[in-house]
Amino acid sequence: MNFLKLVPSVFYADIAEGLKLFVDCLKFTIEHKDLSASQPYCVLGKDGIRIMVFQDEQLAKAHYPELRLETNNIEEVFAVVSASHPHLLHPNLNKVTKRPWGAKEFAILDNQVGIRFQQW
Repeated sequence: MNFLKLVPSVFYADIAEGLKLFVDCLKFTIEHKDLSASQPYCVLGKDGIRIMVFQDEQLAKAHYPELRLETNNIEEVFAVVSASHPHLLHPNLNKVTKRPWGAKEFAILDNQVGIRFQQW
């Protein structure tokens, strides 16, 4: 068996909130969208990563995912995110911090998703 990628699905009560986080803040591009479907969705991509963002109020209430994005320049990512969207910085990890397991990390949080950025 061979797997190439893991593509998570994230559910929002309002898909516009997900697009603010992934497109506006993290600069993902919309590769495909169907906002008129019974369950509106977008396929988002950046640097070989894909994520599916869906609008589904019931599933959004049941799922609060935490995602991790690895980078080789966490200081640059932090500088961009903290300058453009400082209100998204997670109160418990709002600066680049070396963790006991050796990774440097910081995190952001919107009303649905937590994203931890890591550099090993």
